[in-house]
Amino acid sequence: MAKAKSAFVCTECGAEYSKWQGQCSNCREWNTLTEIRIGGARPGASTPGSSGARGGYTGALSREVVDLSGVDLTEVPRFSSTFEEFDRVLGGGLVPGSAVLLGGHPGAGKSTLLLQTACRLAQSKRVLYVTGEESLSQVAMRAHRLQLPTQGLKMLAETSIETLLAVAERERPEVLIIDSIQTTHLEDIGSAPGGVAQVRESAAALTRFAKQSNTVLLLVGHVTKDGTLAGPKVLEHMIDASLLLEGGSDSRFRTLRGQKNRFGAINELGVFAMVELGLKEVKNPSAIFLSRSEELASGSLVMVVWEGTRPILVEVQALLDESALGNPRRVAVGLDHNRLAMLLAVLHKHGGLFTGDQDVFLNVVGGVKVLETSADLAVLLAVVSSLQNRPLPRELVVFGEVGLSGEIRPVPSGQERIVEAAKHGFTRAIVPRGNAPKKAPAGMQVVAVDKLAEALEAL
Repeated sequence: MAKAKSAFVCTECGAEYSKWQGQCSNCREWNTLTEIRIGGARPGASTPGSSGARGGYTGALSREVVDLSGVDLTEVPRFSSTFEEFDRVLGGGLVPGSAVLLGGHPGAGKSTLLLQTACRLAQSKRVLYVTGEESLSQVAMRAHRLQLPTQGLKMLAETSIETLLAVAERERPEVLIIDSIQTTHLEDIGSAPGGVAQVRESAAALTRFAKQSNTVLLLVGHVTKDGTLAGPKVLEHMIDASLLLEGGSDSRFRTLRGQKNRFGAINELGVFAMVELGLKEVKNPSAIFLSRSEELASGSLVMVVWEGTRPILVEVQALLDESALGNPRRVAVGLDHNRLAMLLAVLHKHGGLFTGDQDVFLNVVGGVKVLETSADLAVLLAVVSSLQNRPLPRELVVFGEVGLSGEIRPVPSGQERIVEAAKHGFTRAIVPRGNAPKKAPAGMQVVAVDKLAEALEAL
């Protein structure tokens, strides 16, 4: 029997070292190296986490050199997950042989979403649901409470990778769901389930099985307190798609966002509502984010942001109050805090409005996180509205990027944003001149601006 070896793996970036050291040379983090035991193997055999199989592509590798122009461009076959919003984030549906990691905070709805998907898919496909955190009776009670069809769904309560792979070899499922990867373990690995070595080697073995058997693998992953996926960073390199289900316990809406996708774009956004019967798709997200008060209030304005392949209308609120502190507060929820500070400086320099003695609070309604720069102009106009205590018209919609010299820059898909706003009854829009359409939609007045001063004057 070969002698067991050990290695040291960084929990932040996944880099490996032959001996322990205080700082990781790759990511420069301190005290992140953890020792893992590597079991002995027969000569020529590969362990579940060996370099040849770690990425899970053993069955897909080609030993022949080919010209790129001669590669088959046939579209990868897909099938629906039975949720249009889920399919949107996946890039069009589930791909046979792919490995998908679904993460989220406790209570976000990961298990609920996958159980709903599994029960629906089981009516037409072979599905195996492996639970390591709950008993079979708990899963059955949830399915009964959600009034899901339970006929045809194969269940297994197991945490041993060797055992569940043996069952999967016998059952030959088309979809394999593991809930969760942090509870699984390999017998040859000495560490406890959830450790760096166990998570990495377990994911490698499952991914390799999915590639070789053309099975869709769906893994549930935990997240850390800062919202990132728990476990070694190398885990994110093994899988094909990494999705994050977000939403606090105080909100009934959940957003599904792609962080990595080898079969589609990563900037797609799926919206769900948590109801009595589980997660329900929200086909028109703009409608739920525009539930505004009947009374006009200063500092409230609607903007159009672009998420993946569709525009979404969301409301941004600003509140300015005279500060009693020497260093006024700058709080942004759903927006970049540093960008808010920059925009306030542009407003003072090129708009002539001073906010240095004001506490500034900014919030995007509905818990949406706005990652693009098209919200700049809307943020500044909302700040001006609150500063002067003058409400803005309800039928006004705004978008545009603001530069450091006070110019209003165009943003992608400007025409589609204006059309979406017109569909929801907005009759006036302030947009960058580069996004002004040749012919505005019926009933829509489009005001094109080049400078911040022009936008303030247009109000």
